[in-house]
Amino acid sequence: MNRRHLLRRVHRSLVPMAALPLLITALSGSLYGALSARDIEAFWLMKLHTGNFGVINLQPYYSTVLGVLTLFVACSGIGLLQAPWTRRTSASPPPN
Repeated sequence: MNRRHLLRRVHRSLVPMAALPLLITALSGSLYGALSARDIEAFWLMKLHTGNFGVINLQPYYSTVLGVLTLFVACSGIGLLQAPWTRRTSASPPPN
């Protein structure tokens, strides 16, 4: 297995798991801002936004985890873009 194929497999398997906390943070923050503008108090959204998931409290580590996940997603995507493009060659040449 070549390096590009391995990087693509790692990227495709880990990015959905990395994107979930980023989406939770973005959506809960946006929804909290929209509700606060309408004078609706939804403090539970702010707890969710900062990493307090009820029984599991990740608040001391959540911002670090989000930063690392963001760097991972960005770096692996850039790594895929910078890798040289390879094409499979067919047995017969394309018609002119």
